[in-house]
Amino acid sequence: MPPVLDVVVPVHNEEADLEPCLRRLHAHLTDHLPYPFRITVAENASTDGSVAVASRVAAELGDVHVLVLTEPGRGRALRTAWDRSEADVLVYMDVDLSTDLAALLPLVAPLISGHSDLAIGTRLSPSSRVVRGLKREVISRSYNVLLRGTLATSLSDAQCGFKAIRADVARRLLPLVEDTGWFFDTELLVLAERAGLRIHEVPVDWIDDPDSRVDIVATARADLAGIARMLRAFAGGRLPVADLRAQIGRQPLTDPVPGVPAGMVGQLVRFAVIGLLSTLAYLALFLLLRGTVGAQTANLAALLLTAVANTAANRRITFGVRGGNGAARAQVQGLVVFGLGLALTSGSLAVLHALYPSPARAAELLLLLAANAAATLLRFLLFRGWVFRTPTRTRHATTPAHGDTAVLETETAR
Repeated sequence: MPPVLDVVVPVHNEEADLEPCLRRLHAHLTDHLPYPFRITVAENASTDGSVAVASRVAAELGDVHVLVLTEPGRGRALRTAWDRSEADVLVYMDVDLSTDLAALLPLVAPLISGHSDLAIGTRLSPSSRVVRGLKREVISRSYNVLLRGTLATSLSDAQCGFKAIRADVARRLLPLVEDTGWFFDTELLVLAERAGLRIHEVPVDWIDDPDSRVDIVATARADLAGIARMLRAFAGGRLPVADLRAQIGRQPLTDPVPGVPAGMVGQLVRFAVIGLLSTLAYLALFLLLRGTVGAQTANLAALLLTAVANTAANRRITFGVRGGNGAARAQVQGLVVFGLGLALTSGSLAVLHALYPSPARAAELLLLLAANAAATLLRFLLFRGWVFRTPTRTRHATTPAHGDTAVLETETAR
């Protein structure tokens, strides 16, 4: 009977720590995992006694298997082990077991149930507890900010050595992943996200291994090269993201959510609620900043902060646009709309101060309320007609009653 779970542990020159880590992992899986499992030691080109240690442990513990590769590379080891596995869910974790193993069941349960397609541990969640040096903390956070800015990913911690994927999903994505080293899992995750798959994030407790052999400079250089390569592939259309999304991605919900108004009226209601909340946040920020900076500076900062949040909220809630595709473009267009709103509010303030050099704070607020009302109406019209405009598509349909009559229809893609 094949295992439900295959936990792959890539190993390269880990002779000293390998046996206690394998025994600890095996004991945890035996005591806490309610599914058949296997541990695969993906030994890749070690020059020490790692193979002998792994083989000795495997001979004693029946659920441990050893895969010996002659070439190094964490990505190569994972790909080979996952390709050969018969398990339904494939797991990867670092040999040092820096992650608290209590997170393993929450990691794999959504994949076993079918709720999610991939799962990753995150050390950057507010509820995660992490022990590591400042240098590694800064590098980790900077890397993930770089990923979000370049590859438009929403993942919080792409490089955490604690991940799982459904085997059927792995079979579709692995042939498209080129990296064989440390960028392997980042590349896999970005492809999965672009393909519209659901990625479950699990906050983990993490104690960094002070004896880690990772070459930070070489890894950073390889990661930057991987990011550049993916950007070129996406720009050149070499990665079949659209086909993947159509074939294995989670499709958008087609039925309206009960209780939510549809059409333009529904959009107006949702837009008004978001606009009211944005206005309250704007006024609060303006009053907070006005005590330390001038009126124009306070207005600019408050409007900019609330505009970004307003665009994101309207994209998802008012106009029902989900996923990362087009999010950056929408924010750029939203900033153009923001510029028009800024012109209205700043122009109104400029006129007020020209007429009354020292107006009362209440007069500033009343004027800004009126200017924001006008800017809000303009924002809705531009959002609906430009930023989040739903494209039309044409389709040919054959009239059921007359099989030889073709009818050209135009419909709105929602």
